[in-house]
Amino acid sequence: MRQEVPPASKKENSEDSLILEQDVAIQQDPEQKQKDLPKERRKAVSEVLAKLKLQKYESRKLRLNDVLEIDSRSLMDKSPQKLRDLPWHFLRKVMALNVTARNTSLRCGATVGQRSKVDKEEQGIGEQIFFISDTDTKVSMNPLDILCAVLLCSDSFLQQEILSKMSMCQFALPLLLPALNTPRCTLLLWAMRDIVRKWRPHSLAQSRGFKEESLVLTQMPTISFVRLGSCSFSKSQLLNEILSPSQQHHDFFVHQDLSSGNVPRDIADGFVEISWFFPGGRKNLDLFPEPVAVTNLRGDIESHWLQFSFLTEVSSAVFIFAENITEREYTLLSSLKESTTKYYFILNRQAGKPSETLAFLNKLAPLLKLKNSHMLMKDSRTNKAKFVEKLQSTIQSIMNSSPKKKGIEDMAVIARELGIQIDEDHVECQTTRNYVKEITSEIKDVVYYKQDMLKLQGDLWKNLAKVEKELCRMRRQGDIPAEKYKSQLKDKMLELRNQQNKCDLTDGLIKFINSIRHLLPLEKHYFLKWMKFQLDHIARRNLSKLRAEYKEKCKSVGDDTKKLAELDKLISSTSLGVEHFMRELGQFYEAECSMVKEGKILKSGRQFTHLPGIAADLMLEGFPIELIDGDASNIPLQWVTDILSQLHAKLRGRSKMLVLTVLGVQSTGKSTLLNTMFGLQFAVSSGRCTRGAFMLLIQVREMLKKELGCDFLLVIDTEGLKAPELAKLEDSYQHDNELATLVIGLSDITIVNMAMENATEMKDILQIVVHAFLRMEKIGHKPNCQFVHQNVSDVSAHEQNMRDRKHLLEQLNEMIKAAAKMEKLNKEIKFSDIMEYDLEKHNWYIPGLWHGVPPMAPVNMGYSEKVYELKKYLFEFIKNRALKRTPKDIPQFIEWMKSLWNAVKHENFIFSFRNSLVAEAYNLLSVKYAEWEWDLRKEMHLWVTEKETAIQNLCPEELEADKSQFEMQQKLLCGEERILEFLKQYFESGAANLHLIEKYKEDFIRSAKSLKNELESYSLKKCKEAIHIKKGQHKIASIQAKYMKVIEGKVDMLLEECRRKESKLESNELEMEFEKMWKETVSELSPICLQKRKIHEEIEFYLRKNLENRGSSVNQKIQEAKSLMNYRINSFEMKTEYLDFSLTTTVKHWFTKKRSQKTEKIAESLLDKCNSYIEERVYSKADYDETFCRELLHMINEQLQQEEVKKLQTSVCFEVDLKLHILGEAAHAFQKMHEDFLKENDPQQRLEKLKPQYLSIFKDHYLEKDARQNRAKDFCDQCLKPALVDYVSKRLGLEIVNDILSSGQSIEYASRTFFQFTVQKKLLEDGNFNNYVKYIISYEKFVKAWIWRHILDYYQEAEDLEDLEEEILSTILKKVRDALENAKDESVKTVSVFLNNFCKTLQKDLVISKDSLVGIQFKNTADPAQFSTFIQTFLPGLQQQILAELKALEINSKLCHLPLKPQDEIFKRVFGCGKQCPFCKVPCEAGGGAHKEHFASVHRPQGLGRYQNLVTEKLTYSLCSSDVVSNTKFRNSDTDWKDHPYKDYRQYYPEWRIQPDPSITASDYWKFVFKEFNQQFAKQYDAKPADLPADWQKITKEQALESLKEAFTIK
Repeated sequence: MRQEVPPASKKENSEDSLILEQDVAIQQDPEQKQKDLPKERRKAVSEVLAKLKLQKYESRKLRLNDVLEIDSRSLMDKSPQKLRDLPWHFLRKVMALNVTARNTSLRCGATVGQRSKVDKEEQGIGEQIFFISDTDTKVSMNPLDILCAVLLCSDSFLQQEILSKMSMCQFALPLLLPALNTPRCTLLLWAMRDIVRKWRPHSLAQSRGFKEESLVLTQMPTISFVRLGSCSFSKSQLLNEILSPSQQHHDFFVHQDLSSGNVPRDIADGFVEISWFFPGGRKNLDLFPEPVAVTNLRGDIESHWLQFSFLTEVSSAVFIFAENITEREYTLLSSLKESTTKYYFILNRQAGKPSETLAFLNKLAPLLKLKNSHMLMKDSRTNKAKFVEKLQSTIQSIMNSSPKKKGIEDMAVIARELGIQIDEDHVECQTTRNYVKEITSEIKDVVYYKQDMLKLQGDLWKNLAKVEKELCRMRRQGDIPAEKYKSQLKDKMLELRNQQNKCDLTDGLIKFINSIRHLLPLEKHYFLKWMKFQLDHIARRNLSKLRAEYKEKCKSVGDDTKKLAELDKLISSTSLGVEHFMRELGQFYEAECSMVKEGKILKSGRQFTHLPGIAADLMLEGFPIELIDGDASNIPLQWVTDILSQLHAKLRGRSKMLVLTVLGVQSTGKSTLLNTMFGLQFAVSSGRCTRGAFMLLIQVREMLKKELGCDFLLVIDTEGLKAPELAKLEDSYQHDNELATLVIGLSDITIVNMAMENATEMKDILQIVVHAFLRMEKIGHKPNCQFVHQNVSDVSAHEQNMRDRKHLLEQLNEMIKAAAKMEKLNKEIKFSDIMEYDLEKHNWYIPGLWHGVPPMAPVNMGYSEKVYELKKYLFEFIKNRALKRTPKDIPQFIEWMKSLWNAVKHENFIFSFRNSLVAEAYNLLSVKYAEWEWDLRKEMHLWVTEKETAIQNLCPEELEADKSQFEMQQKLLCGEERILEFLKQYFESGAANLHLIEKYKEDFIRSAKSLKNELESYSLKKCKEAIHIKKGQHKIASIQAKYMKVIEGKVDMLLEECRRKESKLESNELEMEFEKMWKETVSELSPICLQKRKIHEEIEFYLRKNLENRGSSVNQKIQEAKSLMNYRINSFEMKTEYLDFSLTTTVKHWFTKKRSQKTEKIAESLLDKCNSYIEERVYSKADYDETFCRELLHMINEQLQQEEVKKLQTSVCFEVDLKLHILGEAAHAFQKMHEDFLKENDPQQRLEKLKPQYLSIFKDHYLEKDARQNRAKDFCDQCLKPALVDYVSKRLGLEIVNDILSSGQSIEYASRTFFQFTVQKKLLEDGNFNNYVKYIISYEKFVKAWIWRHILDYYQEAEDLEDLEEEILSTILKKVRDALENAKDESVKTVSVFLNNFCKTLQKDLVISKDSLVGIQFKNTADPAQFSTFIQTFLPGLQQQILAELKALEINSKLCHLPLKPQDEIFKRVFGCGKQCPFCKVPCEAGGGAHKEHFASVHRPQGLGRYQNLVTEKLTYSLCSSDVVSNTKFRNSDTDWKDHPYKDYRQYYPEWRIQPDPSITASDYWKFVFKEFNQQFAKQYDAKPADLPADWQKITKEQALESLKEAFTIK
C-alpha cells in the first residue's frame, strides 16, 4: 500500500499539486486505475469547459477563421473579468504575439461596498494579515488548463496557428496532450508542422552560415525533466533558468510564481511540454553549441506512466526530481532496467530519511547505470546560479557524449508503438499527405521542375507580359507605323497564347487540380497545408545547396560576375509554393480564354471554366491568391477578374470591401506585422524570393458590418520590394514602381512599413510611394497613409522623433516636387495635397519585434501592444471613413483594377487613366449638371419672354424707370448659387465614386459661372432689343393716336348728322355716308408716310468704312464688286486665291489642299453663324437698325482674328469676299425686313385696318342695336386672338425642349457622352457612308440636322404637338378668365377702365394691340360685368379656332418661326464646347461649358479626318490614342511644319487630354468604319485608300458595337 503524502508537503507542492490520489499502486491493480481515470478525467474536463463556456466547441471545433474574423471583441483590449473571458483573452493575445497571453488572472472591478470597506480598513492593521488567503487561487484558473481547454476545442488548423504563435513568443509548446476526451494522450505533431526555426550551430560560426529547418524534422538530443512523488521546489522555474542566458531571463514554462501559476490544475496533469534551445553562433552568449530540446512532464510519473515511458524512449537523458526514494519508488524505477537512456536525480538534501534514499539509489545504480555525477543535490541554501550552471554543464556533457537525436516526427513512431495517439493520424490528413507526396516526389531540382512542369509561367508568360506592355508603351516601334506595329504585337500575343494553349497539363498539375477540385473542404485544407510544408522543405533543401555553392564560387571565381549572376538568378528562381501551381492554372485559364475570344476554341470545348470558382472558394477559406505576379510583373487580368467575379457571386453580391495594403522594403517585418495584426499567413517562407502582391480576405462579423461599412477586408501584401536578392535582376526598379503604384491605387489605406536601419532603402521606397500617390491624386483617388517605423525602442520615441517626422515630411515634399516634374505637372504640390496624411496621427513608432537576440528571443511586449494600438486606430478610421465614403464592391474593384493596370502599363498617368467607374461617376454628374443648367435656362427664357411682353405693354415714361436689369442680375445670382449648392450637395451625397471626380468639380463651378454670364448677356440683349423696338413703335403709335382721335370725332359728328335727318337711312346709305366722311378725313389728315431707306447702300457704306485702311487692292476689289445685292451667302465658293503661298513646292500641293479644306470649313461655319443672326433679326419684326450691320462685321472680324484662322494664312481677298457675301445676304434680308416694317406700321395702312370696326360701331349706334356682344366678339378676335397666338408661339419652343428632355428618349440628350454613343450607334446601324462623312467633316451641321430630324420625327404624330399647344393655350386662357373676373370690380364703371385693368393684370403675359383696343373702347357703354361675361362666352370658341389654325400650319414652318428654337437649345446641351481633337477631329465630350481640359471617350483613325501621307497620298490610319504613347511624330501649321513627337503633343495642345485606349478593342468601332468605307473615304477626300492592318479586316459589326459600348461605358 502506498503512503499518503503528508499535508505539509502537499502545500509545498503548490505548483504540481492535484496528484490523483490512488490507494492502489499500479502494480497491484492497473485495470482499476484505467477504468476510474477516464471517468474522473471526463468529469473534470466537462467542469472546466462549463466554467469557460466552451462546451459547444467540444464537438463543433473553433476554426482559425472564427478567431481571425473581425468582431468587436478583437478591437477591445479589456482585461478578462469572468472565467468565460479567459480562453478568448488567451487566443486574442497569443494571436497578437503578446507575451502576456498566459496571464489568466481576472480583473474584477471593486463594488461600492468593497470600496467603503477598504476606506475603513485604512484606519488600522487587522489581524487577518496573518492568515492565508486563497481567494486569488479560487477565482482564476491555471494557464495550462486554459491551454488544454483551448486546444481541445480547436480544430487542427487553429491548433497549428496557436502553436506557431506560442513558438514565436518562446512559450513551451504542448508535446503530449493529456487524455482529455480520448482514451490515450495525444502527440501534437501536426500542430507543430508549421514551425520553422533558424539557428547557427557553433560548427558554422566561422563561415557565418546558418541552418533552417522545420521544427518537427530537426533532429536533436532531448532532455526530459520529470517528478517522482512530491517536490519542494519548482521544476519549471529551474528549467526556465537553464534555458535563459544570464542577461535575458524568460519564462518558457509556466510556474507557480507566474500569474495564476499557483492555481491548482484541474485537467493539465499528464501534460508534456517541450521547449528548445537554439544557438545563435555566439560562443560567449550561447548556452549550448547545438540545438537541444527540453521536455517537462506535469504531474507525477507514477500517475502518468505512459507519458514517462514515452519520454524515456525519446530522451537522451531524463532528470528525475525527487524528495526521497523509498521501496515504492524503487519498485517503480527498477522496471526501467532495459532502458538505454541516461538517468539523473535531482534530490533535496534536506528531505527526511537520507540513508534510506541512499540505500535504494545504490540498489538502482547497476540497473540504471548511475554514477555519482548523476546525483545532483539541492536545498534552500544551494546557490541557484551555481546549481543552474552545474545543470547546464551536465546537459553539455550529455550532448558531447553522442546522444540519440530525434525529431518530433521520429518521436511519433515511438509514440505509436506505445499506443499514444498522433494528432495527424486520421484519414483526411494521411490521404492528402499521400496525394501531395505523389506530386512532390517528382521534384528534385526546383528550377528544372519549374522549367519542365510549370512551363506556362516561365518564358512564355514573361514574354507575354513584355509584349502586353510594349503594346502600351511602343518603345521598340522604330519606323513601323503605330497601328501596324500594334497589329504585329497583337499577333505575337496570340501566338504566345497559342503556344501556351498547346501545352498539356502535366501529371503533377492534373493531380493538383483533381485534389483542389474534388476534395472536401477539410481535406482540401489539409492538402494545401501539406503542399506548403513539402514545397517549403524542398525549396529550403535546394536553397541551402545553392547558397553553399555561391559561397564557394565567391571564393574561387573572384571577379567573374557572370557566373555569380547566373547563380543569383537560380537562387531567385528557387522559390516554389502553392502560388506557383495556382499561377500555372491561371495561365492555362487565360490561354484558353484568349483562344475562345479568337474563335479557335468553341465555348462548349472549354476545360478550365471551373478553375476561378475553385480559387474563389480558396479565398473564402482564407488562402491568399496572387494578384500580381512579381516575376513577370504582370497581372493575369482575366484570371483575377473571373476569380473575383466568382467570389462576388458566392457572396451573393454582398461584397463591399475595404482594401488595406502593406508596402515596405523586403525583410522589414511586413508579414509579421500583418500576422500580428490580423493573424494572416501570406505565402512567404524564409529564403523565399517571391515578389508580387497577394490578396487575402478577412471576414467581418455581421454586427460590425454596418459600423465599418464593409462586408470584409481585403488585405494586399507586397513581396520583393527593394529585395537585395532581386535587385540584380533587370527591370527591378521598374517592377517595384509598377507594383507600388498598383497596390496603392487599389487601396483605401496604405501602410508604409519602414525599418529604421534601412535608411537608403527607406528613401527609395518613399520615392516609389510618392510617385504612386501623385498618380493617384491625378485620378482623384486619395488613400489614407500610415507610416510604420519599426525597431524604434525608446519610450519617448514619438516625441524624440518629432524632428524626424518633420524631416520626413520635408523629404516627402521635396520628392513630390521632383516627382511632379517627372510626371510633367506644372503646379506647386505638397504631400498632404495628394493623400490624407497627418504628421501626428499617421506615424507609428513600433519597437523591434524581438526582446533580445534571436533565435532565443521572445517577441517584444511593446511590439504587440503598439501593433494593437495601430489596429485599433485603423478600425476607428474605417468607421469614420464609412460615414463619408462607400467602399467599393467587387465589380467596382475589378473595374478599378483593370484601369489602374492599364494606366501602369502605359506608364503615363496624366493621359492614361480611364475607367468605367470614373466615366460613370462623371457621366452621372454631367447628366445632373445638364438638368440644373436647363432649369436655369428655362427660368431665364421664361423671365425674358415675360419681360419682353411687359416692355411691349409699357408707356415711354415707364420704360425709363424700368428696373429689369437689377431684377435679372438677382435672378441669375440666385440661379448660379442654386447650381453651386446642388453641386455641393451632390458631392456630399455619398453617391458612388464621387471622390474620383473631385478634380472635375472646379470645371463645373466654372461652368456655372460661365452659364450665368452667358444668360446675363442674352437676357440683357433681349431686353435692350425689346426696349429699342418699343421706342420705335412709340413714335408711330403717338401719331396713330392723334389720327384716331380725329376720326372718332368725325364719326360722332356724322352720327349726329344722320340722326337729324328726317328719313331713316338704310344700311347701304349709312355705308355711303361713312365712306364719304372717311375719305374727307383721311385727305384732311394726309397721314405722314414713313420714309423708305435704301438699306443696301447703308450697309455698303459700313463695309467700305470697315475696310478703308486695308490698302488699294482691297478698295479696288470693292469697286469691282459694284452692288451688294449681287452677293448671297449660298453663292460663296472656295478659291485658291484665298490662301497665301510661302511654302516650298514639294509640300505645296498637299498643304494647299489641307489648308483649303480647313479654310472652307471655317468659312462655312461663319456663314452659318451670320445667317442665323440675320434670320433672328428679321424675325424680331422691328425696323432695321445700323447696329445690325456693325454686329455682323464684328462677328466676322472676331472669327478671322482667331489663332487657328491666322495659322491658315488666308489672303485679304478671302476676308473681302466673305464680308461681301455675308453683307450681301444681310442687305437683301434687311431691305425686305424694313419694307415689311413700313407696310405694317404705315399710319394710313393702320387706319384702314380699323375702318371696318369704326363702320360697325357707327351703324350699331345709328340703328340702336345692342352691340355689346359684337364688341365682345371683336375684342376676342382683334385683341385677344393675336395676343394668344403670340403667347403660344413664345412658349412652344420651351415646352418642346422640356417635353423631349423628359421623354423616354431623353437619355440620348442627357449628356454629351450619351449623345455621342446614340449618334454613333445609329450611324453603325444605318451604315450610310454619306452620313459618316457629314458627321466627321461637318459635325456642327450634322448635329443640328440630327436634332432637327429627331424633333420632326418625334412630333410626326401631330397630336403630340397639338397636345402641347392646347396645354399652353389652356394655361393662358385660365389666366385670362381669372383676369376677367378680377377686372369686373364694382368700382369699375366703364368698359374702358375695365379693359385697362384687364391689360394691366396680364401685362407680363399678353401684348394686346392698343389700336384695336381703342376701337373697342370707342362709344362702348356696356356694363363692364356684362361685357366680361360676353367675352367669357366667346373664349371656348376662340380656343378651338386658334387650335384649328395652328393645326393647319405645317410642322416644319411652325417650328422654324418659333422665337425660341428647340433645336438650338438641345444643340447647346449636347454640342458642348464644340472643340475637336487636333488630330482626328473627334468632338470634345467634357461636361459643363467651361472645362479646363477637352477629352473624348474614343478617338478615330486620322485618315477619317482627311489626314493623308504626304508622299504616297494614302489616307493615314494611325489613331491619336495610339500615337500619344508611340514614338511617332506629327507636323502641321501649329508646329510650323516641323516634326514634333506625339508623346509631347500637350506642348501645342495643352487643353486636350488624349488618353490611350483602355483596351485592345476600344477603337474597333472606327477601325470597322474605316475598313468598310476605305475606298469611299479616299474618293471623297481626293486621296488613295489606306493600307489598313490585316487584323482590321476581321472586325465585325457586332464587335464594333461592343467596342462602342466599352468606350462609352454603356452596360
